Amino acid sequence: MNATTQARAWAVTRRDGVTLGFTDHDRALSFEGITFAPDSGLTARAVVATSGLAIDNSEVLGALSGAAISEADIEAGRYDGAGVRLWVVDWRDVARRHLRFRGTLGEIRRGEGAFHAELRGLTERLNQPRGRSFERSCPAVLGDAACGFDVARAGFSAEITLPEAGDGQRFRFAVPGDHADGWFAHGRLEVLTGAARGLVGIIKEDRLRGAMRAVLLWAPLRAPLAAGDRLRLVAGCDRRAETCRAKFDNMLNFQGFPHLPGDNWLLVGPRE
Repeated sequence: MNATTQARAWAVTRRDGVTLGFTDHDRALSFEGITFAPDSGLTARAVVATSGLAIDNSEVLGALSGAAISEADIEAGRYDGAGVRLWVVDWRDVARRHLRFRGTLGEIRRGEGAFHAELRGLTERLNQPRGRSFERSCPAVLGDAACGFDVARAGFSAEITLPEAGDGQRFRFAVPGDHADGWFAHGRLEVLTGAARGLVGIIKEDRLRGAMRAVLLWAPLRAPLAAGDRLRLVAGCDRRAETCRAKFDNMLNFQGFPHLPGDNWLLVGPRE
């Protein structure tokens, strides 16, 4: 590949499945079903690759724009942990390309119409603590492979239309179905339509107020909501064995150790 005909092409895949392509060439490039735009202003520092297990970190720079990467999307967290691929490509023949980097976006900083995002290589995962925790509560997430419970079962999720815009953390609406007080506490609130589509909030409190439910999230959603947006509520689990048995009838898949003795057993004196 001639050095004078080399270009770099970036693909950023967000966790909601949206893929954006960028290139430092002066014309658009297309391959692998992605069109790489030339006018994004996306650049990057040199990517350092090592032969060992050291973490390959670099930084990508770009301009904030409504057409490509917007400040609203960054603020909403849509690029948190997004997948990144970098190719070195011959712009005369895109079949002649080499995948130079694969990883994720790390910390993103914004300022003066531009953003700076840390790149983290695949070896970053080797720096994460791994292993199973032995504790009384269940470490599984409701509905995941370890839990095995189908949250789509009748009575364990509900869709509603937001009656009015709020602050993104406190909600008050009617929910179809006969759900007990606190049924959705520790569960999820998923936004299905609108500017915040795809965002998920964790429910801190769920209280019945007559025919209405008052729902409080642990943290506000990072995008505005409007009246008419569709939401989905998913039942919550506090990870206790009693809840797994009584609420979900899923004790066979309980991943915790409810009979594990506590720290106080070390202080218990002998008895006759």
